Amino acid sequence: MRSNSTGIAGSYRLTLLAGAAAFAVATPSIAFAQDADDDDDAALRAPDNGNQIIVTASKREQTLQETPISVSVTSGETLEQAQIRDVLDLQTVTPSLRVSQLQTSSASTFIIRGFGNGDNNFGIEPSVGVFIDGVFRSRSASALNDLPNVQRIEVLNGPQSTLFGKNASAGVISVVTRPPQFEFGGAVEAVYGNFNTVFLKGDITGPITENVAFSVDGSYQRRDGFGTIVNLNEDINNRNRYSVRGQLLIEPTADLSVRIIGDYGKIDENCCQTGTLAIGPTTRDAITAVGGQSPIGLFTNENFLSVEPVNENENYGVSAQIDWSSGPISVTSITAYRELRNFFNQDVDFTSADLVTETRDQAVDTFTQELRIASDFDGPINFLLGGYYFDESISQNSELPIGEDFRSFAAFNAASAGFFGATPELIGSQIPFLTPAQQIGAGEAALQAAEAGANFGIGSILGGDFLSREFFGLNNESYSVFGTVDFEPVDGLVFTAGFNYTDDSKDFAINTIAGDPLATINLVDAFIGVATAGTVTSRDQFLALPAAQQQGLAAAALNPATNPFLDLAALQFQTGFLDVPNAIEPGQTNDDKFTYLFRAAFQVTNEVNLYASYATGFKASSVNLSRDSRPLLGDFVPAPSGAFANVPAPRGYFNSTFLAPSSPITDAGLATPNLSTGSRFAGPEEAEVYEIGFKGQWDGFGINIALFDQTIEGFQSFLFTGLGFALANAGEQSVRGFELDATINPADGLVLTFAMTHLDPVFDSFTNSPIGDLSGVRPGNIPSFSIATSATYTHEWDSGTRLISRVDYNHESNEQISNGFAAFGDFATQFKRDTNLVNASMTLALDNGLEIGAFARNLLDERDILTIFPGVAQAGTVAAYPNAPRTYGGVVRFKF
Repeated sequence: MRSNSTGIAGSYRLTLLAGAAAFAVATPSIAFAQDADDDDDAALRAPDNGNQIIVTASKREQTLQETPISVSVTSGETLEQAQIRDVLDLQTVTPSLRVSQLQTSSASTFIIRGFGNGDNNFGIEPSVGVFIDGVFRSRSASALNDLPNVQRIEVLNGPQSTLFGKNASAGVISVVTRPPQFEFGGAVEAVYGNFNTVFLKGDITGPITENVAFSVDGSYQRRDGFGTIVNLNEDINNRNRYSVRGQLLIEPTADLSVRIIGDYGKIDENCCQTGTLAIGPTTRDAITAVGGQSPIGLFTNENFLSVEPVNENENYGVSAQIDWSSGPISVTSITAYRELRNFFNQDVDFTSADLVTETRDQAVDTFTQELRIASDFDGPINFLLGGYYFDESISQNSELPIGEDFRSFAAFNAASAGFFGATPELIGSQIPFLTPAQQIGAGEAALQAAEAGANFGIGSILGGDFLSREFFGLNNESYSVFGTVDFEPVDGLVFTAGFNYTDDSKDFAINTIAGDPLATINLVDAFIGVATAGTVTSRDQFLALPAAQQQGLAAAALNPATNPFLDLAALQFQTGFLDVPNAIEPGQTNDDKFTYLFRAAFQVTNEVNLYASYATGFKASSVNLSRDSRPLLGDFVPAPSGAFANVPAPRGYFNSTFLAPSSPITDAGLATPNLSTGSRFAGPEEAEVYEIGFKGQWDGFGINIALFDQTIEGFQSFLFTGLGFALANAGEQSVRGFELDATINPADGLVLTFAMTHLDPVFDSFTNSPIGDLSGVRPGNIPSFSIATSATYTHEWDSGTRLISRVDYNHESNEQISNGFAAFGDFATQFKRDTNLVNASMTLALDNGLEIGAFARNLLDERDILTIFPGVAQAGTVAAYPNAPRTYGGVVRFKF
């Protein structure tokens, strides 16, 4: 069963909300699955359980109606019926949540109410925290395996600073699995479907002694790819993963329990399929010239790659939860240690030309400790007080190897543009009439001439082993104290105050190597050196010259007509690295913040609850562990500026060290050739949310409504730039909207649900985005309306045999996917997406525990765009990730 609630908004939203509520009541069109106490499977199936869902979102067991928090709940039964096997599919039944899987099997982003980040960069903590059995999974790659034996999944919307020690500024996904039982039982399940899908899972539980119980569960999933790498005759977007988990529950006394969990998960897949929305001239001409092909169209399921992608992920750990109670006081301790090993190798130009691949080898080791004490007094005051400690170390080795076709690819582009002063007979209008081989030959001759002039070895430019190689390390230590106090002056009226104080410290180191010799020289500074017969080889020597001579040299060096070196700038793909820590940049962040919550909840009647709250949240600084990690503006100021700002420079200043103004890094003599500014790290996120909510539950009907107004200052925006990633703080991003969740049981055995989320987001201030000033612009890829509906009918015979039929529908309104790309202007803003997915299942459950069923996800085979990105080193090309096609199959399950 699911139920949403949240916040506050303007008065005009009350009108929208009233209309939505009327629609939900007048059109009994679907909303939740049943849930109940996990100790009794029969209760999970009971059609008359009154929808009394037990949740622990408030760190106490309460019914969903009693919980004054914006929370959506999906039961284990719903996951089973809808064939939801991992968190990626959870969004189809939770409209406030979006999950996207992009470049690799481990690169996923969780988004709640339009806020989310952290995909594809291990230095960025997610704004949406994922907890599995109370243990924080710091990276999405550690939360993506199959979900066997799940009791329920709770999605908490908005900052949860007073309840979770590792603060998440946008929300929390809490996965609760079933603990061991003292009665013997279990289940086995086998699925076979299209794309040769094989899915096996099973669990067994029972007593070891009178006070010790165990459980073991596991799953295995294999599937052929949705797409084909045509030139390699291999599948892509396959599934190949398994997981195992063992648990012990020790209850030496009635007041003490210890739950120990150990788990291991393995993923070995090739992901992810792409398509092409727009083909630029580079892709059309240069890729073809070197014998390459690229996918044409988005939904052809045809891919062209130079290598088959490798995605390997190992995720394992152990946790121990101790619960002790003594009268009205209870104490909980959760200790956990986890390791994540993630490796991938991928063709990042997404063509069959052997240009560039990317390799990352990542390791994350995490230790967490949480301690809570809570009261259950009969009087008007109760409290929860907790402490949380987090210690994590991350290491990453990555590189961009150069493929065999890269130099020819660059030579073709050079000749096409007339670069390098290509030989006179090949200049201008004659170039287009040359064959591809002749153009490559002309460009190669120009490259060799440039190499000779720069005293480089012939074939060295873009002919080495790699463009760049990076080594990253990050240590993160944080602690927090959090708690709430409830005051109930009269029955049914509860005032809550909560707080969280977090202190977070990060130490990071970045070591980079530019592998191409061309990247190690600055073309402006090199010209000045040649023009002065080698007498000026440093910035200090240049600044010692008379001002008039400086101006003259600068004018000549920045003019393509007089400085032929400038044409080579187009081939400087990775330049300007400066390792950290250094004398100016300590490689450290330290943040602390006090956040708080005020809430009033009133139980009007036994059926109706109201609440209103104001809360703040916080997420500490994130570090850009990517090849775009460059000094912040202020630590380093590149040209143009100062004395040479009036010098015409049609191609820009090319990050000249000689012409750069004074700045700490420049003055310390640390500036490397072609150094530019970027994003070493992004500062903290600070969230603020107003919420008002209504929760009503009557016999056969329930509805939950919420209005919210949520703002995050310093939202950590993360944007792919073509060869790297830019991390920047948005000044302020906000969203207003409503969430509605309804369920109705119009007849015995029939459950209809309807859930809707409306979001109205805006960049209130984002002047320094990588693509310009976005202030006042709606953020891309956030649907205005999201709807999740379902209809479940259970027909039960006198024998106890049941036939369970379910249909669900998921819709996201048509919205612009991207706010644009740095190199494309507004071109990327034309692409939009909407979602209309229908899923269905039918299960015959015999009274002896045997179940036989069939299912289909994306029944109508609707295809749409997940997200888009600029083609790597391919100006004008826009690529995209498509959603999954229709999948279907049969299932056999036996419960005992």
